[in-house]
Amino acid sequence: MKPVTCQSGVGYLMDYLEGQLPGPLRVELESHVAGCALCRAFIVSYRETPRILREATDRIPSPAQRRVIASFLRSRGAGS
Repeated sequence: MKPVTCQSGVGYLMDYLEGQLPGPLRVELESHVAGCALCRAFIVSYRETPRILREATDRIPSPAQRRVIASFLRSRGAGS
């Protein structure tokens, strides 16, 4: 088995977080992550994404916020 790198580890992330990664590969990934601050930070942000999205979509924009969003989208050609 090839050693896990930052790039290859991303491909295993979903299976890892769902507990579906086979034992030897899981151990190899955990070993890499233990020594890689970038990968540890990536996993934290990956785990937080659903919460952030829930919080962002639970809010209804105010009329002023809706005007700003609509203006931004028009400036990007999305409203035509």
